[in-house]
Amino acid sequence: MMMKKIGEVCELVSGYAFKSSEFKLDSQKGLPIIRIQNVGNPSSDFVYWESSYDEKFLVNEEDILLSLSGSVKVDIWKGPKALLNQRIVKIIPKSCVNKKWIYWAIHKKIDDISNIGKKSIINNISVNELKKLDIYVPNLEQQNAIVSVLNKAQELIDKRKAQIEALDQLTQSVFLEMFGDPIKNTNQYKKEKLANLCIKITDGTHHSPPTVKEGIPYITAKHLNKGGLDFFKDPTYVSLEDHQKIYERCNPEKGDVLYIKDGATTGIAAINHYDFEFSMLSSLALIKVDFNKLNNYYLTHFLNNERVFRKITSGMNGGAIKRLTLKKINNIEVVVPPIELQNQFAEIIKKIEIQKELLQKSLEELENNFNSLMQRAFKGELFNDKCM
Repeated sequence: MMMKKIGEVCELVSGYAFKSSEFKLDSQKGLPIIRIQNVGNPSSDFVYWESSYDEKFLVNEEDILLSLSGSVKVDIWKGPKALLNQRIVKIIPKSCVNKKWIYWAIHKKIDDISNIGKKSIINNISVNELKKLDIYVPNLEQQNAIVSVLNKAQELIDKRKAQIEALDQLTQSVFLEMFGDPIKNTNQYKKEKLANLCIKITDGTHHSPPTVKEGIPYITAKHLNKGGLDFFKDPTYVSLEDHQKIYERCNPEKGDVLYIKDGATTGIAAINHYDFEFSMLSSLALIKVDFNKLNNYYLTHFLNNERVFRKITSGMNGGAIKRLTLKKINNIEVVVPPIELQNQFAEIIKKIEIQKELLQKSLEELENNFNSLMQRAFKGELFNDKCM
């Protein structure tokens, strides 16, 4: 296998330290500045630069960018035309390499690049050290062939993700179509405090028990997102003895609603679909609805509605760590449509979730296949390994 230093096959252009005091939050004249948070995150807000600049710091669509601080990411810029800020490099491949090949090669080496930064307290990566990093570089013909295979595999993944996103948007549309705007309460449904619609609202243990290698599942906020509850991606366990103490007060059961009340993802709700016992940390609230008044599917979609979410979390207590207290959760004002309509909504959502689960499994298979292709490609196993 032919190994080359990154600096041998690429030119690395470091970003400029634009003065933050001259940033504009909105600009009709200037150019957006690409900061760390903009790499790999097209939804992140820009700041703008209206003063003069050196054209070498211009970034155009399809340029390869690599962030060198914090969370290390490589990205193919999708536009708009912008300026490159400090701690990001623009990677310009030389004529001996395919641009997309370099992107995949850097992507494959991202952990090694991150490890360079871990030598520094603030995880800064030296450009000189980056230039010395070895990457696999077959001849240009093989690069082109491998890139074609990886691009097609990535396209399938992107399409599957788009299908899943479309189903998520469908559930939001169904909610609005059936119930109207939950903040304006356009259908003039009655409102009730959440406490009056539930048989129990509590939270997990406030004293983190020691974790063990084998035992009873222990669920925290990291296991929950808008897609649902997933214990198995990063499982943690506690002893049976500790579990029994926690479960006496906080007893999650299948069908209960779990609600993140502490941390960066505060305000996200999901239904527990697991039929086994588990313990919970206080970062999660347990909500047992009164099914005569409130449907669990309706409640999760009500709480996760973007406008409801913003209203609830806008006045969160806490300093560095934001949190919702149990008192505030009990006092959440819920728009309550007729239970028959809530149940009808739940049946529609269940059917959508079946389709989403099938797509999710397909996505996992595609991602596993892609990872396998990447491993083979960078071991020289996809095609005959003829060196440059």
